[in-house]
Amino acid sequence: MPVIKEKSKEIFFSVLPVTLLVVLLHFTLSPVPIAMLGRFLIGELLVIVGLTIFLIGVDLAISPLGDLTGTFLAKTNKLWIVLLGGVIVGFFICAAEPDLIVLANQIEQVTQKALNSTTLLMSVSLGLASMLAIGFLRIFYNIPLYKLLLAIYSLIFIGSLFTNSAFLAISFDAAGSTTGVLAVPFILALSVGISKLKKDSKASEKDSFGLVAIASSGAIMAVMLLNILSPVNEIATPASKAINTQTQLFLPFIQLINHSIKDGFISVLPLFVILVVLQFFAFHLKKREFRKMLVGFVYVFLGLAIFLLGVNGGLMEIGGVIGKTLATLPNQAIILGIGFILGVVTILSEPAVYVLTDQIEEVTSGYIQRKAVLFALALGVGIAVALSVLRVLIHPIQLWHYLLPGYLIALGLMFITPKLFIGIAFDAGGVATGPMTATFILAFIQGAADQIESANVIIDGFGMIALVALMPIIMLELLGVLFKLKAKRKEQA
Repeated sequence: MPVIKEKSKEIFFSVLPVTLLVVLLHFTLSPVPIAMLGRFLIGELLVIVGLTIFLIGVDLAISPLGDLTGTFLAKTNKLWIVLLGGVIVGFFICAAEPDLIVLANQIEQVTQKALNSTTLLMSVSLGLASMLAIGFLRIFYNIPLYKLLLAIYSLIFIGSLFTNSAFLAISFDAAGSTTGVLAVPFILALSVGISKLKKDSKASEKDSFGLVAIASSGAIMAVMLLNILSPVNEIATPASKAINTQTQLFLPFIQLINHSIKDGFISVLPLFVILVVLQFFAFHLKKREFRKMLVGFVYVFLGLAIFLLGVNGGLMEIGGVIGKTLATLPNQAIILGIGFILGVVTILSEPAVYVLTDQIEEVTSGYIQRKAVLFALALGVGIAVALSVLRVLIHPIQLWHYLLPGYLIALGLMFITPKLFIGIAFDAGGVATGPMTATFILAFIQGAADQIESANVIIDGFGMIALVALMPIIMLELLGVLFKLKAKRKEQA
C-alpha cells in the first residue's frame, strides 16, 4: 500500500501542471467546448491511475525480466546466442511499443495510406533489433560508446542526403517513438544485466547506459532505407481537419475501451511469452518469484490499457484544438511561450522518465541526483517544443537546420563531458519521447501546422519528436560538463 500511495502521489503532482495549464488556456487564450474539457479531465484521471498501476508492474515484472534476460544471454558466453537473442527481443519489443503504434497509425492517416503503418512498424522493428545486437557487441568487446555513436550518426548524416524532407522527419520521430513506456524499462534492465558480469565496476556502470540510444538509431536508418528503396517520394498534403464537436462526455472513452485493451494486450504479450519461454529453459525461478512476475505483468497490462484510454480519449483532441487556436493569435510569441511551457510540464508526465532517472540515481549511488536530470530534461524538451513551433510559424526553417548543427554539437560534447554522461544523455533523448509527447504535444504541433497556410502538416507537423529526442542529449552532456567542473573545484580546494 505505501508503494501505491507514493507512486500515485508522485504521478499526480507530475500530471497536475499539464492539467492546470490546459484549464488556464481554456479560460483565457484557447477556450474549448465544455464536453472536450471534461473529456480531458477524465483522461488525466485515467492517466494518473494507469501510470500508477503500470509503474508498479514495471518494478515487479519488466525490470526483473530485462535483468534476468541480460544476465542469461551474457552467461552463455556464446556470441551468436547473444546476438540472436538481441535481435529477437528487440524486434518484438519494438513492434509492441505503444508509442510507435500510435505514431505509425497517425502517419498512415496523415499520408492518406501512402506510407502503410504495418510496413513502417516492421521496418523500424527490424532496424531497432539489428542495432540492439550491435549494442550487445559493444558491451562485450568494450567498444567506447562515443566512437560507436560517431560512426552511427556519420552513417545517418550520409543517409539524410538521400532522404526527402517528409521521410527525414518521420525517421527521427520513429526513433523517438521506439523508446517508450515498455521498451525503455526492459532495454535499460537488459543492459544492466549484461554489464553486471564485468569485473570492472566502473566499466559496468558506464555500460549500463547507451543501449537505448544505439537501439533507437536503428529506427532512423530503417526509415531512411525504406525511403531510398521505396517509390514513394512525394506525399500529398491532407485536407484540414475539422474540430471535433462531440458533446458526449463518456462516449469516446466507451468506444475506445476495446481498442485500448487490444493495444495493451499486444504490447505486453511478446514480453510475457519471453518470460514463459526463458522460465522453462533458463531462469527456473521459484514458484513464488515467478508468480510475483506474473502479477506484475497483469499490472503492466491493466495500467497500460487505462493509460492509453486516457491519452487517446481525452488528450489527443484537445492538444490539436489548442494548437489551432493559438496559431491564429496575432502575437505569435504567445504560442512560442506556451509551446515551451507545454514541453516542460509534459516531460514530467512521461512514465519512462521516472524509470531512467531512478536507475541513474541507483547505478551512480546518488552521485547524479534525479532532480538534476529532471531539470535538464524539462528545460531541453521545453526548448525543443518551442523550436518546433517556430518551424511551423516560419516556413523557410527546415528540420535539418536544427538536426545537423544539433547533433554536431551533441557529438562534439562527447569529447569533453564525462564518459558516464554520454550514455545517460543519449538514453535520455529517447526516453523523453514517450506517450505524452507522441500524443498531446504532437497533436498540438499538427494543430498549429494545420492552421498556418504556409505550413505543411506532413513536413512541419512531424519532426517535433526528433527535436525532443535531441535537446535532452545536449542538456545532459552540458550537465556532465558542470559535474566535471564541480569535481575539479573540489579537488583544487
